[in-house]
Amino acid sequence: MPILRTCCLLVLTLCGLALTAACSDKPREVADTVFLDAKVYTVNSAQPWAEAIAISGDTIVYVGDNDGAMDLIGDTTQQINLDGKLLLPGFIDTHLHPLAGGEFARALSLQTNGTIEGWVLAIDEFAKANPDARVIFGYGFLATTFGPEGPTRQLIDTIVPDRPVLIIDEGFHGAWANTAALEALNITQDTADPVPGYSYYKRDENGDATGYLLEETAFTAMDALDVINDEVIIEGTGLVIEIMNSYGVTAAFDAGNGYEAERTLGILSRIQQNGDLKLRLVGSVRARPDQSPQEIVDEAVHWRDTVRGDGFHYNTLKIPDDGTVEGRTAAMFEDYQGEPGNSGSTVFTEQQLIEMISGAARRNIDVHIHALGERAIHETLNAIEATRAAFPETDSRFTICHLQVITDQDLARFGELDVIAQSTPLWASYDVYGKQFVSDDQFNRYWRFKSLEDTGARLTFGSDFPASGAGSLGLSPLVQIEIGHTRQEPGSPDQDIQPRESERLSVASLVRGFTLDAAYQLRMESDIGSIEVGKKADLVVLDQNIFEVDAYSIHKTNVVTTMLGGQIVYTKSPKGL
Repeated sequence: MPILRTCCLLVLTLCGLALTAACSDKPREVADTVFLDAKVYTVNSAQPWAEAIAISGDTIVYVGDNDGAMDLIGDTTQQINLDGKLLLPGFIDTHLHPLAGGEFARALSLQTNGTIEGWVLAIDEFAKANPDARVIFGYGFLATTFGPEGPTRQLIDTIVPDRPVLIIDEGFHGAWANTAALEALNITQDTADPVPGYSYYKRDENGDATGYLLEETAFTAMDALDVINDEVIIEGTGLVIEIMNSYGVTAAFDAGNGYEAERTLGILSRIQQNGDLKLRLVGSVRARPDQSPQEIVDEAVHWRDTVRGDGFHYNTLKIPDDGTVEGRTAAMFEDYQGEPGNSGSTVFTEQQLIEMISGAARRNIDVHIHALGERAIHETLNAIEATRAAFPETDSRFTICHLQVITDQDLARFGELDVIAQSTPLWASYDVYGKQFVSDDQFNRYWRFKSLEDTGARLTFGSDFPASGAGSLGLSPLVQIEIGHTRQEPGSPDQDIQPRESERLSVASLVRGFTLDAAYQLRMESDIGSIEVGKKADLVVLDQNIFEVDAYSIHKTNVVTTMLGGQIVYTKSPKGL
């Protein structure tokens, strides 16, 4: 009986399976979109390459060969044959200012590597073309071109004497103003510098303002001259995002905009309602030196809890801790060449950094710290080390951005302290002008990307637009990948290499810094950054394989299609692929 009973159960089970297979109404899984015959670089170490992917809704449901993808094709599936084109995860810009970029979308844009005479001519032409403009407003000049004293008001007075002129520099750490602007701002010999040595008005031997405004004084001038309003920002940011999509960018980190939380929320909500927020946006609130560390952390919590919506979340504290090398305000361990007594300065003391970063760690707030100079980087690492010791279980992620000059001793600390190293490869070509302000030793410690990678640090990359110094071209990850790989100007194999040549990164490392590791910085690595089943279908198709072409032609690569969550947001051809 036991044997008979077992046999009967087996027969019934098999019959049940057969009946289920024969009578099931469950439909075969059908994808919405399938990419075939592609060279898919997944940035997934477990499956680096594939030839096909399938997408349902906004999610990747298959990564593999053509045969497997064909099984998911139905009557409604869009089939896209890429004919061997390269398919990558959508690029992620880990440090830019999209709303601030929107402010400048219609402003005068100077060619950063131009001449003083060329800039003056451009201002003249723009002023004549805009006779009704109350203020002539623009950006893009390179401060180091003027030498140690910086730009002067007299240069503009000769062409525009009767209207205020305010031009922000390429790094967004200073401004060039004419006399009419200084008068409108009521800047006199008695006007106090907000932060002497950091945020101040450059003066001549008589104590008069020269027209060169450093750091916060530049943005105070922008506000006082009322050159920006919400409509300008909303329209301009839509244009910036459109350009980003054309370069294959599908996600970004806003490194600060200077607005209040409520205004930021309102602007972003309007952009989203207009259908122009065609990327995933994580953002930050910028710490101000007039706030206490506790006030700064409380404001970051307020932003995290309130500035959020469909497609955006401002959940990070941004701490600006020094200036720039070209402004001689980046904090160094030795004086700038030709400026005895000036080694730059930090915005906050090391103790204030500890209080802010520890306060953020206590509330599980991510922190993004601006530090270009070696001393600012060193003190920031000290503060993070103290925070790690005090709050070893914190969920906070710490990023130091820009990282122009790093000491040998501090390199390994990035990996040891799990600090994300964020920078802009665009700047890593030979710095003809900036070399004059630093020692040879410091110049040879610029942009130490490969050294950081070798210590186990996680590298992420971004444009710092509109402060990139290259206009909208600075938004292109492909241009940046070439420069990060060659440390030379795009397409210039005979140009001097920015020391050290050994700091060149592989194309794969640069792609990872614009994708998977970038997603980690944004706390989105589970959703985007690599091509894997279950992740969002944020993708970019390129017209040539950047892993195979000559290194000096990478910048010539065109984005064919950009996809965000399964929807095409940019295509080079009106007919699509």
